[in-house]
Amino acid sequence: MRQSTKVAAILAAAVGCSSAQWVNYRDPATPRSADGKPNLAAAAPRAANGKPDLSGVWQVEPSPADELKRLYGDLSALSTLGDDPRSMSKYVFNIFADFRRGEEPIRPEAVRILRERAKGGGGNLPTSLCLPGGLPFIYMIPTAFKVIQTPGLIAVIHEGDGTFRQIYTDGRKHPSDPQPLWMGYSVGMWEADTLVVDTVGFNDKSWLDGAGHPHSDALHLTERIRRRDFGHLDMDVTLDDPKMYTRPFTIKLTELIQPDSDILESICAEDEKDQAHLDKR
Repeated sequence: MRQSTKVAAILAAAVGCSSAQWVNYRDPATPRSADGKPNLAAAAPRAANGKPDLSGVWQVEPSPADELKRLYGDLSALSTLGDDPRSMSKYVFNIFADFRRGEEPIRPEAVRILRERAKGGGGNLPTSLCLPGGLPFIYMIPTAFKVIQTPGLIAVIHEGDGTFRQIYTDGRKHPSDPQPLWMGYSVGMWEADTLVVDTVGFNDKSWLDGAGHPHSDALHLTERIRRRDFGHLDMDVTLDDPKMYTRPFTIKLTELIQPDSDILESICAEDEKDQAHLDKR
């Protein structure tokens, strides 16, 4: 599949983006500059326990335009209202975007699955079937998600597909015999100002990226999350899946605060009209 066709297929099957908003509401907790605009460079807020408060509405920072062009060519012609590849992370199109071709730590079984999925032309991407995006894919596409931080629990609500995630910070361990889940089981602990989230117990149904790189039920995800300042959330995500990949690898994402905003209700199957067109690809 040509690169431009591949990107277009991923966009066609991506989670629809609505504009996270709550009209005419100015959040009093948002730091502002003299002109009244949100001050994204202000210090990160702190929770009652002194740790950074990760709460807020976030959305992925696009990869630099020159890097996207180097990796995937000119994407401007593929831009449509609500689906602009230039607003996405480079990892949406290839989880191994940082690797030279042929040096990806991928096992033959994963290559076989990847090739089979490519035959679907994007119509078999879980999100095109109103299924969850999964991790880390859901953090790489430009749909907003809301973090609610409380003592002992951090909840994450994703606008794009309506899924939720619970990150327990109350000291509990992973369940000994977990039922496989789309989002897995997450426990977190603080290392200074960095939240380290350990997630296991996945099913093998979600894709790591829009290209179809697979994972197994052995996937182990480690996220190191740091709120750099009010406006930026930096995430280092390490993926370890010995059934599909020869060694762990790490991707780096930055999420941007969406100030004076909120997520909206999004029901994928309601008035859904995309699948009929995807089936004709």
